[in-house]
Amino acid sequence: MGKMPPVVKNFLIINVAVFFLAYIVQSQFGQNLTRILGLYYFESEYFQPFQYVTHLFMHASIPHLFFNMFALWMFGRVLETVWGSKRFFTYYIIVGIGAALFHTLVGWYDFSQVQEAARAFSNTPSPQAFSQFVNEYFPQYYDQIYEKLLSKWEDNPDNSLYIERAMQFKNELLQQQLNIPTVGASGAVFGILLAFGMLFPNTKLMLIFPPIPIKAKYFVIGYGIIELFAGVANRSGDNVAHFAHLGGMLFGFILLKYWYGRRTPGSFN
Repeated sequence: MGKMPPVVKNFLIINVAVFFLAYIVQSQFGQNLTRILGLYYFESEYFQPFQYVTHLFMHASIPHLFFNMFALWMFGRVLETVWGSKRFFTYYIIVGIGAALFHTLVGWYDFSQVQEAARAFSNTPSPQAFSQFVNEYFPQYYDQIYEKLLSKWEDNPDNSLYIERAMQFKNELLQQQLNIPTVGASGAVFGILLAFGMLFPNTKLMLIFPPIPIKAKYFVIGYGIIELFAGVANRSGDNVAHFAHLGGMLFGFILLKYWYGRRTPGSFN
């Protein structure tokens, strides 16, 4: 740790410390720090502007923390050595916030689609319309809602009690969608990965699965394509902020182009 650049070292310490602090506060006092420091959608009752920064230091699990910190250590220390601590710190924070803003933009579009579908159902409530709404936007809850409501409502579609219950379910689902927090340094880490690939495009990295060497530029391009595909294919499914990862790469690319202009990134001072 003594040989590690100071910003990377301090980021590692802060992230690990906050993770265990959150665990202690939750287990000893029953308070969830994610409710305060995680990033919420701007229409959520839990949203605060400072969360665009604080969410970068919160993590959901030990594997989540480990892989982000491993990537920060592996690639970030190289970038900090090349750029210097001030520029690396600036890059990390700007790209992390930019990734969160991009994630928010995509979230706004997704939630607008859900709201429009919810309004359409409210205008003409029916078991078929509600089944389609849940199955398209909240498939993880479909079996539970079918058992509690739809299986009965289908046999009696004009029952006002079932319509009222469906409206309650709809409101609960919308509220839950609003209150899903985003945590982790992944957006900033993907920006670091992008920068490493641009500065050292021909450096060979050894993959774990499969165990083959690959040039950094191809690794970055491949990872970006995978994240884009995963983001489009799992818009409401896997609880991974794929578009935050892509946003980190996008803002990293823009910032690097702004800094370097037409010069080769490795020649920047």
